[in-house]
Amino acid sequence: MRGLKGKVAIVPGGATKIGAAIVDAFVSHGVKVMVADINGEAGQTLIRDGVAFREADLRDDDQIQALVAATKDQFGRVDFLVNVACSYLDNGAESTRAEWLESLDVNIVGSVMLMQAARDELARNKGAIVNFGSISSRVAQTGRWLYPVSKAAILQLTRNQAMDLAPDGIRVNAVSPGWTWSNIMAELTGGNRIKTDSVAGEFHLLKRAGDPEEVANSVMFLCSEEAGFITGTDIRVDGGYTAMGPERAAPAIPLLMD
Repeated sequence: MRGLKGKVAIVPGGATKIGAAIVDAFVSHGVKVMVADINGEAGQTLIRDGVAFREADLRDDDQIQALVAATKDQFGRVDFLVNVACSYLDNGAESTRAEWLESLDVNIVGSVMLMQAARDELARNKGAIVNFGSISSRVAQTGRWLYPVSKAAILQLTRNQAMDLAPDGIRVNAVSPGWTWSNIMAELTGGNRIKTDSVAGEFHLLKRAGDPEEVANSVMFLCSEEAGFITGTDIRVDGGYTAMGPERAAPAIPLLMD
């Protein structure tokens, strides 16, 4: 894709399965990457030519400032922010004030603070930001409040950022993955991808969970010159999850005639 080679990206949450796929995709397009993550052990495994790692907590403004400074020192510039990092903390209706603040701090506020720290560089290079929404942002899910609410807020944040950063030449978009083979899916199934696809099939038109690389491809597009006139929007990389809705992928009317 045009306009990627020679650029530099910061990827918070880059040590996750989806984050690592994004790092690999950037590298394949000639982009240098600063991976940021609270998981230092996993982050270290990603270091190679053109990929650096810095352990960073998005709840800490000093660490965010240091992350941007380290990226400029290492690679000389910042062109893209891809905000993969998130918290899955969620106790639904029983979530405490502290849990709400934790979720919002990681899922929303941290990315805003990163944008502020990198804004001058992004403006100088006419860069792009890709936020991570979710299918959870558009539907109610039993027992889940914090994650869906924060993801819905991210989509509104994306629109607001797109409007106010446009004069700087910065484009801001989001991707909303469906069920994807990710860290949380691997944890819930004990690493069983076959089971993940089997369960996901009932909720997705394409009858499986997505691959991290499929999400990464959409991120590459949104950062590239091919998306030069796209800002303030959201790409649903969800295998038809949101298109299907409550009808499921089976006829409902015959059930009335049985």
